[in-house]
Amino acid sequence: MNLPSFTRHDFDTFHIEGLEPRMEAIRERIQPKFKTIGDALADQLSDLTGEEMFLHIAKHARRKTNPPNDTWLALAHNHRGYKKHPHFQVGLFDDHLFIWLAYIYELPNKKEIAQVLLEKQEQLEQLPSHFALSLDHTQKNAQKLGEMKSEDLHKSLIRFRDVKKGEFLIGQQIGKNDPLLNDGNQLLSTIMQTFKKVHPFYEQTIQIPSP
Repeated sequence: MNLPSFTRHDFDTFHIEGLEPRMEAIRERIQPKFKTIGDALADQLSDLTGEEMFLHIAKHARRKTNPPNDTWLALAHNHRGYKKHPHFQVGLFDDHLFIWLAYIYELPNKKEIAQVLLEKQEQLEQLPSHFALSLDHTQKNAQKLGEMKSEDLHKSLIRFRDVKKGEFLIGQQIGKNDPLLNDGNQLLSTIMQTFKKVHPFYEQTIQIPSP
């Protein structure tokens, strides 16, 4: 099966002015690719996690004026939604594709999850050095793990635990000019390799009950 790749045309979507024109382009250019890739990822993630994983594609329904600067697919064990659960993400900004295990601020058990991750900091530090950490899913910026000191990672986890809007996303960013994005099958393989690397942290946190 030949999976779709992502082209400059897809990334240029985020330079289109206006909410509705940009959303129309997202629906036409990107979401069909998300559906195909997401279905394949859902099957493979279900095998990896041992439970059915459901595909969610961002609809940006709450936006009334400002067009989105990024868009994504999410994979979660809950068919109704993903934001209140640890979940996996793949998405685009205008200059890169991101692959995350995502813990965002809407988690009801954020403090408990952060505490587990704090206890697993040494394991986080053993992830590949080119992996990146983001503390805000709405922003492009992320820091490579290999460029972080242990105390900086510790501070990031404390912030995730103690700041209401704090978030923690771990995985990879791939620049829009990377040849990998020209090969959909190879991209799928890279995404799954990334998810397998962060999967132990997913397993350690998905079972934490909500308060």
